[in-house]
Amino acid sequence: MFPKPSPRHISKSTMLFIGGGMLGYGALEMLWSSETFQSKALMPLINHYCDEEASHDLAVRVAAWGLFPRFGTNRKEYPELNCEFLGKTLKNPIGLAAGFDKNGEAIRSLAELSGFGLVEIGSVTPIPQKGDARPREFRLQEDEGIISRYGFNNDGVGKVQKRVREARTEWMDDFAMFGVNIANNRLTDDAKLDYEIGVNYFAAYSDYIVINVSSPESLNLLSAQKKCELQKLLVYVKHTVDLMKLQSRPKVLLKIPPDLGENEKKDIAQMVTNPRHGIDALIVSDTTMRRPDLLKSGHSAQVGGLSGAPLRRISTECIRDMYRFTNGRVPIVGCGGISSGADAYEKIRAGASVVQLYSALVFHGFPVVGKVKRELAELLRRDGYTNVSQAVGTDHRV
Repeated sequence: MFPKPSPRHISKSTMLFIGGGMLGYGALEMLWSSETFQSKALMPLINHYCDEEASHDLAVRVAAWGLFPRFGTNRKEYPELNCEFLGKTLKNPIGLAAGFDKNGEAIRSLAELSGFGLVEIGSVTPIPQKGDARPREFRLQEDEGIISRYGFNNDGVGKVQKRVREARTEWMDDFAMFGVNIANNRLTDDAKLDYEIGVNYFAAYSDYIVINVSSPESLNLLSAQKKCELQKLLVYVKHTVDLMKLQSRPKVLLKIPPDLGENEKKDIAQMVTNPRHGIDALIVSDTTMRRPDLLKSGHSAQVGGLSGAPLRRISTECIRDMYRFTNGRVPIVGCGGISSGADAYEKIRAGASVVQLYSALVFHGFPVVGKVKRELAELLRRDGYTNVSQAVGTDHRV
């Protein structure tokens, strides 16, 4: 009665049906925050077909549009994870590290919808910088690591401050704690003035400001020979914040790399425990220039800072040292290689009050936030803790 469809027609219809079904399934999996789907299917697919910067730019756009998992565990909170940090009550101690949203393009949605307890943007320099030549980011897929040498590419304080001001309007109490990471321009004549500019632009709109001296452009400030210069910088930044006489004074954090000798760590511990220098907390750590022996990826010989899973043990040891050298008197933000609750718990036990992640998003997508929170809460309950703050630094009390 009906003409027999052509083979081509059947094939096209079938492909449309299958394609539509796959898109629908993928959309449902994304909405429901499927950890397995994003970790095993979506992120490997994106990483295979998009280069590193393209996939990063896509992720920032997705975040800016608020396209986070709306169901599942991402936004679920646990009473064990509610904590106090630098005078703020956080819904959880899991933060987004600087480097993901360099230019403050997704602040509001990240703070409201991502499931993070704190969100940090930057690094931002006074003058816009294009950064180093491409390619400047390399995925170590087999190692779940990243080597980058961006050179602080960013839009500069003017454009970023405008976005920050707009995002911080009518900020709700249940949004994430918000910080801005500031750094000096590569060709600056006086690093102190660059940090002063950063403070003046962002202090009034931030819960905290991060003094980033862990980049190649400012790393020499951490050497023993430059100790006095770093001390002067910290005093200068504190004086700048004090002069602003803000009703709500932002906390000042110092971010350091893990590649420091014992004497350099002790010098920094001495500085940050001295009230004269005005440091409220440490971020430990930035990327490492070291290359662990067990790296499998062909990109492992690239020049740049290594982050992700290969950094985990190195950064945890640095956290442990800084907690010991400061006698636990200065709160620590633990950063480097976190992709599970066990990774976060390891850093907390070593001395971190809160933790940050970034590279894990590249390999596992945003559901990793819910995974880390759920697993961390389970580990705390297993060990008899009713709150995450009870576990901070427990490795030092054994």
